[in-house]
Amino acid sequence: MAGYAARVLLLLGTLGAVAAAPVDPVATPETATSSPLNIGMLSNVLSSALNFLQPRTLESYSARDLCWWGLDGLTAIDPAIVIEEVPPPDPQTRKPPAIQLMSGQRVLRTFPRPGDTDTAGWIALVVSAMQEAWTQSTTIRAAGSTALLQSFFDELFNHLDPYSRYVGPAPAVQDRTARFGGAADVGVTLGRDDRGLFISAVNANGPAWTAGVNVGQRLLAVDSRSTRNQSPESVAHWLSGPSDSRVLLTLADPGRRRANLVLHRASVPPQTVFAYTHGHLVVLRVTSFSTETAEELSQYIDQSMQDTKLAGIILDLRGDRGGVLQQAVTATALVLDHGVAVVTNGRDQRANHIWAVQGGDMTKGVPIVVMVDGRTASAAEIMAAALADHRRAVVIGSATLGKGLVQAIGQMPDGGELFVTWSRVLAPLGWPLQGLGVIPQICTARGEADLQHSLRALRDGQVVDAPTVRASRAARYPLSVSRILDIRRNCPAAIGTDADLDAAQAILTTPGAYKTALSAIPDDLSAVP
Repeated sequence: MAGYAARVLLLLGTLGAVAAAPVDPVATPETATSSPLNIGMLSNVLSSALNFLQPRTLESYSARDLCWWGLDGLTAIDPAIVIEEVPPPDPQTRKPPAIQLMSGQRVLRTFPRPGDTDTAGWIALVVSAMQEAWTQSTTIRAAGSTALLQSFFDELFNHLDPYSRYVGPAPAVQDRTARFGGAADVGVTLGRDDRGLFISAVNANGPAWTAGVNVGQRLLAVDSRSTRNQSPESVAHWLSGPSDSRVLLTLADPGRRRANLVLHRASVPPQTVFAYTHGHLVVLRVTSFSTETAEELSQYIDQSMQDTKLAGIILDLRGDRGGVLQQAVTATALVLDHGVAVVTNGRDQRANHIWAVQGGDMTKGVPIVVMVDGRTASAAEIMAAALADHRRAVVIGSATLGKGLVQAIGQMPDGGELFVTWSRVLAPLGWPLQGLGVIPQICTARGEADLQHSLRALRDGQVVDAPTVRASRAARYPLSVSRILDIRRNCPAAIGTDADLDAAQAILTTPGAYKTALSAIPDDLSAVP
């Protein structure tokens, strides 16, 4: 863990405080389709959702916009149910416009049309329309109240961006478990062979790691209960229990006597960093960015630095779909001495930040290669872009996914979660990640012959993809789709292969090639056409 506590995360030139998503009391959601519609819960969720959405969306939308879009969710479930806005027949009558809920040609109910900014009025209208549709439509009742809410939000978010969404209560629990950890245990994975149970993996976030439990050790007993003839699943259940509760493990190293070890269970987020060595190179694979990713990465970097002949570190971000933005910044701070890691801009002032780091590079300048591919997204792209823009790492692979939007998360009263895009991401050199993605200095997506040509050019002091990299760094928001495609076509998104790792090793073992690849990142963007 050495060095992790010393990382300092700063907000330089902060335009607003970090927004914390409001957390409402969580109630038990309705699950039975035969249950009556819970009007109170429905109203609470919609009210919480609109109050969370309206100040945070990238563009400003009225309550009328959001609710009108969401009401299409009734039609999405039952195409016979239609809602229409009826204009006044004669402006001279000053009769206000109305909203009609219809089933086919039959008018089920007519509602006065609230003003565009009357949030409470629109919520009341939506709830009344849902209640009437629930009464009149067997299809909607069969779908259930959870589907009713989900359909409302699905239709609403169809008008925003690809990443804003509502997640219902059950999947929201799974998402929170992935981010923060679930049931308390000791953080080990068990395997079985003809000799019994053994430790097949140790989660770097868990109590077993801290206590020094090692892969390959035999697990002979749990709380003096023998594991003989037990399945890994059964014993894993024994290892689970209340947080901070005590559990006694009886372990044995191969060929050695048994030893007892007392651990205290903890809620352990899934491990996201995995390491292996190749000679004097260390490969650190980061599968996502959860609440403990930077801590895990710090531990592995600290271990790597014990090798006095360490020639380089390979960060494998291929397939990493991202996660917590702050973790990407903190992970970047482990290997970046100082500087801006990322900038976020949104309509809500609390979304505006210049995320900067200082505190020293744990690796003291050890060469770094970052491997990316077409599935690398979000927080993983932020880290790759920051290290590349500061010439702290060479990025190899293909163009990344291009998810440069950040979501704020709000918990809803039904236990669901609302993910609302509230800021755009700009890399340290000012270019937008959204749509464009990270363009690597060394492209591996055009085939083996092209890659070998690029590596030979590096040894001769040239970067084949330098013009494309420089064009991507000169890009500024708003960026047209045609311009994005024009840049990305030079290194199209692809799934990572072994060629990425081979190229990374070749670059790290050829110091001249590594320095040349770093030079593809421009110092002065004013010189870029």
